[in-house]
Amino acid sequence: MGIFSRTRDIVAANMTELLDRAEDPARMIRMIILEMEETLVEVRASAARSIADSKEMRRAINRLDELQGSWTEKAELALSKDREDLARAALGERQKAADMAEGLRAEISVIEHTLKGYEADIAKLQGKLREARARQNAIASRIESAVTRARTSEVLHGNRTEDAFSRFEIMERRADFAEGRADALGMTGPKSLEEEISDLRASDSVDAELQAMKAALKTKGN
Repeated sequence: MGIFSRTRDIVAANMTELLDRAEDPARMIRMIILEMEETLVEVRASAARSIADSKEMRRAINRLDELQGSWTEKAELALSKDREDLARAALGERQKAADMAEGLRAEISVIEHTLKGYEADIAKLQGKLREARARQNAIASRIESAVTRARTSEVLHGNRTEDAFSRFEIMERRADFAEGRADALGMTGPKSLEEEISDLRASDSVDAELQAMKAALKTKGN
């Protein structure tokens, strides 16, 4: 495909329609951007070659203009020496140089027209490229957002989350049981009759021992 037809096709392309038809919009937009970048490089390279050709032609025209002046001087010199034949030949050479210069000027005019077309194509391609890159960023953001929403949904509603909460409930029940057991072990109920009588006996025994110790101390003091 020629560079001109490629450029026209890209500029005329309806990007929204292309993306709507694409199975993978992200891949399609990357391909469009790559195609635009390659075409833009080619258009600029062609424009650079045309500019170089134009400059070379202008230098050639300057040399031809100088040559025309030289042949004019030679024709005048020949006439001054009554050599009309040489003067006629010199004027013929001058005309050849003039014709060549005119031809180059016509080519330069064509090149300048082509360069205006290149300039317009480059501006349009750059605009399309900016649009494509903006679309690419928008698509990337949409994909990232979709992935994030999917992950969030998976966390909130997925089996792993449900399993985790089930484990939490089991652990909470175990903690409740352990706390209840500890509370039960620390509980003290009312004493039985046997326990109260046993306590009285222990108290009597302690009182008797205390009285005996007092009597022994008193005896030692006497």
